[in-house]
Amino acid sequence: MLVPSPFFFSRVWRLMRRFPWHWLIAILVAIDGYLFLAPLWQLIGGQGLLPALQVRDGAGVSAFLDSGGIGLMSRLMLGIGVLVMAIGLLYRARIAWAMSLVLLAMVGGYFLWRGQSHIDLLVYTGVLVALLGAYWRQFDRTSLAAGSLFAVLSVVSLLVYAVLGVLYLGDQFAPPIHDPVTALYFSIVSMSTVGYGDISPHTDAARLFTVSIIIFGITVFATSVSAVVVPMIGGNIKRLMHGRMTHAMRKNHIILAGVSPLAQSLYEALLQRGHEVTVIVPSSEGHPYPEGADILEGDASETSVLQQAGAAQARYILALRQDDSENAFIVLAGREAGGSDTRLVALVNSPMHLSKIQRVNPDMLISLQALGSEILARTLSGEPIDETLVTRLLFGEKTPNIT
Repeated sequence: MLVPSPFFFSRVWRLMRRFPWHWLIAILVAIDGYLFLAPLWQLIGGQGLLPALQVRDGAGVSAFLDSGGIGLMSRLMLGIGVLVMAIGLLYRARIAWAMSLVLLAMVGGYFLWRGQSHIDLLVYTGVLVALLGAYWRQFDRTSLAAGSLFAVLSVVSLLVYAVLGVLYLGDQFAPPIHDPVTALYFSIVSMSTVGYGDISPHTDAARLFTVSIIIFGITVFATSVSAVVVPMIGGNIKRLMHGRMTHAMRKNHIILAGVSPLAQSLYEALLQRGHEVTVIVPSSEGHPYPEGADILEGDASETSVLQQAGAAQARYILALRQDDSENAFIVLAGREAGGSDTRLVALVNSPMHLSKIQRVNPDMLISLQALGSEILARTLSGEPIDETLVTRLLFGEKTPNIT
């Protein structure tokens, strides 16, 4: 009976880690938004949005809200919000991830508040919240597209809130507001804090509602501007600074691939000796390296990533991951991307994989287990231990020369 090798399982695990989970989660979130809106599709599709919601004038809005229209509008806005944020999740945007958590929590709370018996959808929504929490590392980017979606959704939601509220309190303004166009005009004037003075509230309820429009307007505009401008400016500055500085440094440097304890210790030791080090870490994982380090996120076993790290000008490419199969693939990619003087070093975590990694022909092999067991055996046997022995056990017959 054939038993799959550890390399097979490692390859499968690598493929699973590289699977675009953010796409799957985004699709599941979009399905949740669609199912949440399902009872409204037939109503709106048959009559149109405004007739279905009975929003024609101030009297219609009052009757609509008094007859339970608040719940209907809440469902409509929540469902649309979930669908919009699902698009942001495709871009792996952090803001879309955060807003999706909030909106899904509100969807669950909606069913609890309305007392409806949609237990299946409630459980499905809870599972999505758990998935978003489990895969939070997938959503670590600032996206201009996601920020723009968030801004549009926020402004539209505030406009709906303001227009419906103004129409509901129409007689409490001077002059009274009974048509949607005038309500939209007053809402925008209040949200932007322009205040022409041609329409003014003359009751406490109308004044408090106008104050809420002003406060929400300032907050929404400030948040929306930051959601759009920060990714635009920050991304350009980061690309300019990171691209120019790191490419200038990536000559005669050492490429270190991995976040293992050995990689972390070696990184500090190399810096203390004045070496320039570029570290390649998986994009789906965190890393313990300092903020000022030359970090490149990606899969070091891909030739394009090594080329971006300056492998052709590198002196060493160190494959120090905790998975031996990944170290072997990094060596193979290093053969393609590295220069003629670039030397390849591979860590062997398990002695049983030593012969397999030797087949990819790295310039150096490091086996800490072999070193430890040999030193311990010699110590217990009373045999001498010298620098030549340690060098031979770590690197074979080749002596390293990192100077």
